[in-house]
Amino acid sequence: MTSPAPRDPAPRDPAPPQADAALDAAAFASLFRALYLTYHRRDGPRSGLTGASRAVLGHLAHTGPLTVGEAALHLDRAQSVVSEIVDGLERRGLLMRDRDPADRRRTLVWLTPTGLETLRRDGEVLAEDTLAAAMARMAAADRTALLTGAAALLAAAPPATRKERP
Repeated sequence: MTSPAPRDPAPRDPAPPQADAALDAAAFASLFRALYLTYHRRDGPRSGLTGASRAVLGHLAHTGPLTVGEAALHLDRAQSVVSEIVDGLERRGLLMRDRDPADRRRTLVWLTPTGLETLRRDGEVLAEDTLAAAMARMAAADRTALLTGAAALLAAAPPATRKERP
């Protein structure tokens, strides 16, 4: 004679949401490490920019066109130092000088399209071309879920940890 099938144990209280969230966070952290190692840029230096050049380009991208003197004041550097940096960036085709349309006596410096692209590429952490190829192999619904979930995770970050999206 066969014994009856074991009874299902009494239903348990579900785990508290914090425990589920901690398990999910650990699982996501593990996946993130694998994603980062898989898709991190490995094509050498991003732009060849020095820290000082990156600071000037980044500041101009944030503020808009400035005179060399204004940029020096904002960056808390000597005008001669910023002028040398601007000269080098201009020779590389990353910055251009132009007369201020509001005051023809002033010369403004601004990023060229190449300068804007160099700055964008310099800030790139992941290999976007490799990501695009992988995403092309994903179902559209999976891509949407991935982007929606990532946006929700960023939105749920505590205010003190949030960074501006580029």
